Amino acid sequence: MDAVLDIRSKLSHFRILILGRANAGKTTILKKVCNSIDDPEIFDPEGEKIDPSIVQESAERGLHNIRNQLIFKSNPQFIFHDSRGFESGSEEEIHRVKSFITERAEETTLAEQLHAIWYCLPTETSRPLLAADEEFFENDIARKGNLFVA
Repeated sequence: MDAVLDIRSKLSHFRILILGRANAGKTTILKKVCNSIDDPEIFDPEGEKIDPSIVQESAERGLHNIRNQLIFKSNPQFIFHDSRGFESGSEEEIHRVKSFITERAEETTLAEQLHAIWYCLPTETSRPLLAADEEFFENDIARKGNLFVA
């Protein structure tokens, strides 16, 4: 218990990357976890708040900038990063996610590093993994640093 208290005294927030297919309900999951009915506030990588109307159309299509930070007013100690999701043949998005994880693993400050990766898999299908999902899990990038992939 003392170790948990020590970490909390050094860390003002917990940074999580959430992955899964586009429009799979990742934001809905985050709302439940954060006990919120409101959409998260979105901040650019420099911490400047983004007007939600600017990203509304891309968000509706499941397109997200993985470097943006999603923060819920109800639970501001969590910072979420949302990927576009892996789809069949989405080599560009796999590369983008791998690069993001590597960059965060190389950060020298604990606050800027990723602390967990949540990977959302569908349960309503007999084949929950796409080739892109399998590539992510087979690659060492999913185990970069001391991350917890759930």
